[in-house]
Amino acid sequence: MMFSFVIVTSTFFSLSHQQQQQPPLDPSEQNALYDVLHSLNPTIPWRNLFPDDLCLSAPHGVVCDFPTHQNETPHVVELSFGYVSDETPNPPCSLNATLNNPLISTSFPYLRKLFFYNCFNKTLPPPLSLPSSLEELVFINNPSFVAALDTFLQNLTSLRRLILIGNSFHGEVPFYIGGFLNLEEVTLSRNNLSGKIPASLGLLRKNLKVLDLSGNNLSQCLPHSLGNLSQLLKLDLSFNAFGCRIPENLRGLQSLHFWLSFNRFGNFGVPLFLGEIPTLKEVYLSGNFLSGVIPDIWENLGGVEKLGFSEMGLVGNIPASMGVHLKKLSYIGLDNNNLDGSVPYGLLQYASEINLENNKLSGRVELFSTTTKVGQKVKLAGNKGLCVDNKVVGGGVLGQQQLKACKKTDVPDAVVFSGTSSLLLRFYSLAGVVVVVFFVFIFTGF
Repeated sequence: MMFSFVIVTSTFFSLSHQQQQQPPLDPSEQNALYDVLHSLNPTIPWRNLFPDDLCLSAPHGVVCDFPTHQNETPHVVELSFGYVSDETPNPPCSLNATLNNPLISTSFPYLRKLFFYNCFNKTLPPPLSLPSSLEELVFINNPSFVAALDTFLQNLTSLRRLILIGNSFHGEVPFYIGGFLNLEEVTLSRNNLSGKIPASLGLLRKNLKVLDLSGNNLSQCLPHSLGNLSQLLKLDLSFNAFGCRIPENLRGLQSLHFWLSFNRFGNFGVPLFLGEIPTLKEVYLSGNFLSGVIPDIWENLGGVEKLGFSEMGLVGNIPASMGVHLKKLSYIGLDNNNLDGSVPYGLLQYASEINLENNKLSGRVELFSTTTKVGQKVKLAGNKGLCVDNKVVGGGVLGQQQLKACKKTDVPDAVVFSGTSSLLLRFYSLAGVVVVVFFVFIFTGF
């Protein structure tokens, strides 16, 4: 199984390029590549499987630039290691994979992409020296790869994509990263980074679309310069130790995915500026004790699909406007707060995954086909005042949540007036006032 991917790939490259006349790969790059492959997986006879020019016959994940002019020497421009799937059969790394030749910069001076997936799990590789030509740097799930981030990224000013997930990078996010103006994605999640976010990140406003620093030990206040990242589509700073107040100038992000869950932001309430970002798709603030009420800011947020407000110390009612405007909602989590009052009609009608557990909600809950079909995704337990119809409380998951059946005397379903119904309400209210004035006129003799 392990050899099949290299044999198939070798045949493909040999057939597709064997008629091309071009100088061979530089011998120093060829030998350096053999050394890297052997150090990552010595169980595979790389030189026997690929004895020819590695630019014409190479394992998947090794890419050369193939010059368009004659007599130009080709160079290795992409190296991807670590078997991902049958669709991405990169050279697999052994359990004790390491790097015998850490000088990537001198061995492959034209390298544009370097990719390691699940390669360094037991053995600590030596420090890498990377070429300034790199445009994509991807390290995913390499827990034994330990390095200080500020020294690791030095001089990589050509980077467009920086993805370091599930490794052991430590130290602070370097301030000089703001000078990497070509960056479109910075994902540094699940490492051991600490300190604050450098304000220089705000200089990446022209190209940066993804900023993910989740799952680290970052702290202090968020820099106001993050509000300059107007092209950002995803901001994920969850599972850190950020404090202070969520900066109001983040309204300038127009971010479609906004994740700040499980930090230490202070009790300043749910940020009102969220209502000024009509392009929002996801909002996660769970695990921050922001306290206060849920503000009525939902009129322009009809595109929100996921909303996480769990464990935030929220009080008061769930705004009825959430049930009116959030018609695209697929998930809402308001559990483990101190919310009271009834459940807005629309939330149960539109949302497919609902968690309202452990609040002080009350009144009748009517489940529709859109919610009853999701079974375990409807969580209402821990609200003593809630009741559901007899027809759904008897069995299944709702029965396991120990929800009581409604009685005739229970508070009826909440009604949300909008559009024509609100006009009728105002009409009947006005009519009642007219009748009262009429009778007062008769009995007082005016």
